[in-house]
Amino acid sequence: MIADIEKILSLLPHRYPFLLVDRVLAFEEGTPPTLKALKNVTMNEPFFQGHFPNHPVMPGVLIIEAMAQAAGCLAYLAAATPEDRDQLFYLVKVDKARFNRIVTPGDQLIFTVTQKRLMRNMGLYQTSATVDGEEVASAELLCAASAQGKSDLK
Repeated sequence: MIADIEKILSLLPHRYPFLLVDRVLAFEEGTPPTLKALKNVTMNEPFFQGHFPNHPVMPGVLIIEAMAQAAGCLAYLAAATPEDRDQLFYLVKVDKARFNRIVTPGDQLIFTVTQKRLMRNMGLYQTSATVDGEEVASAELLCAASAQGKSDLK
């Protein structure tokens, strides 16, 4: 294990009920840098009350958000300098999103994130989520960095 929940809380600004990464399992600094993380999906998640009351399904947009948070963990762990870590990362583009099966309580999502490219203050990430080795979702995500509390996005 590379990062437990306490370390993740120091990497990401997200908090309950919106923190969607429970643990970072692996981080490789190579070219390109990669990360594996996990999310335990439990019936206690607040979104299951309404999505769907008698057939709980994790919303696809939250799976995308969880993959983006895993990409944020990768960005912080791969940052070259401390100044690079004093930034917020915003999800600015989602491409090639695919959902292959539903995610329900009891599933354990394993995220794989690969940094494809860095461009100025943006990073392009290839992400996927699996349950029991079967891919349930994937997407290419573009995230933009901004100084804490300041948005350069218009």
